[in-house]
Amino acid sequence: MDFYDSAFLVLISACGILTWRQYRMKGDSAEDKKNADVATPLAKAEASRFTKLFLTVYCLVMASDWLQGPYVYSLYHDQFGLDEKSVALLFTTGFLSGGISGYFVGSFADKYGRKSACLVFCLTYMLSCFSTLSPVTPVLFLGRVFGGLSTSLMYSAFESWMVTEYHKRNIHQAGTSLSTMFGIMTTLNSVMAILSGVFSEWLVQVTDDRRMPFMASAALLCLSAYVITVYWTENYGDSATQQETTTLTQNPSSQPSSRSSSPTPVSRTSAANPSILNLVLTNSQIFTLGLASCFFEGSMYLFVFFWTPALKSTQSPAAPSLPLGMIFASFMASVMLGSLLFTHLSPLLATKLPPSRLLTIIFSTASITLLIPLLTKSEPLTFLAFCVFEGMVGMYFPSIGYLKGKVVEDGVRARVYGVLRIPLNIFVVVSLALVKEGEAYRRGVFLACGGLLVAVSGIFHRFVRD
Repeated sequence: MDFYDSAFLVLISACGILTWRQYRMKGDSAEDKKNADVATPLAKAEASRFTKLFLTVYCLVMASDWLQGPYVYSLYHDQFGLDEKSVALLFTTGFLSGGISGYFVGSFADKYGRKSACLVFCLTYMLSCFSTLSPVTPVLFLGRVFGGLSTSLMYSAFESWMVTEYHKRNIHQAGTSLSTMFGIMTTLNSVMAILSGVFSEWLVQVTDDRRMPFMASAALLCLSAYVITVYWTENYGDSATQQETTTLTQNPSSQPSSRSSSPTPVSRTSAANPSILNLVLTNSQIFTLGLASCFFEGSMYLFVFFWTPALKSTQSPAAPSLPLGMIFASFMASVMLGSLLFTHLSPLLATKLPPSRLLTIIFSTASITLLIPLLTKSEPLTFLAFCVFEGMVGMYFPSIGYLKGKVVEDGVRARVYGVLRIPLNIFVVVSLALVKEGEAYRRGVFLACGGLLVAVSGIFHRFVRD
């Protein structure tokens, strides 16, 4: 058993132990236990139904996304024979599409419904998958456009639907806090990533066709669309609610439409009707959350591009090729371990270690891990540093999701989330456009990302409070 196999075994074992402890300690959170003690059987049944409905779709959607991850580059470059520049342009097109559509998909979700937006996601992502059936370059570029649009929808509509339904159905009264929900989501996301990576590898080995993971992804998206259509209810943002309120005020005799059967309450923010961009720029907490998301998640996306050459640069010329599949699985296990640690820290979040302070620690630790490759040529140390970085990713998403759930109001949630993704996509696109071959540039990227995370840690500590 080599070093990477041993590391993977240790990480999976740690995940197993924490998962077992989480199962044994379920309900030990002060907030969860207090609510669970007074929850009625009806409230518990509603919470169980809601959790199963959402997490089923969430797992299917995340699996459909992870199935494609390992083979996007390989499909374009190795199977279709595109050169490096064309592949880079395809990736950039996806990020540009996500950046441009970020604002509009949020408005669409708030106005026409988050359930509808999730169904649009399933359709557009299926079209992106089907585009890989053709090696024609314009079709591939169109697929990347759909892929970028889908990514914006995936990271805004689903979470917006869940948080709004959570509050509307009073799920917290059944003993499930929002922070616990986000922790479970991140853990399941990691499980789906590991399983999807293994399954996609198996599919390619059996079929010798790198397009098969994309077809499997399309099948999962089709199943997701069915579950959403049949079992999910619709919810809206303030724009839809305000339109209905205006109509009913002007014509009191008119009956509410099906959209207004369970309207989302109008928030204080929307009552003043400021633009979403103005809200993001003037609210220091939302702006800081957006800044943190931009630089941390941007560093994460750049890490995806650079971890392979960074590890290869630490090897001697006679060393065997890197076991990329095992390394990827180790990274995903690290993400899962981080999310499990977040869940175990949940009882402390309201007292000793609130999410805002935890995120400050996450940003500082992540910055150190990205600077380690600049200080050492040791392959094991570099790999371990990258595993710690991925662990911080696992803790980051439930932490930032919990804070967004508290800071951003339900009525404008999808639009704000969409706007917050715009600078992230711009950051990644500009960074990709400047990519150059060679170790010097890669070291510069790690140095820049590490420095930005140090700065974000300080800014976050100053402006964000729970």
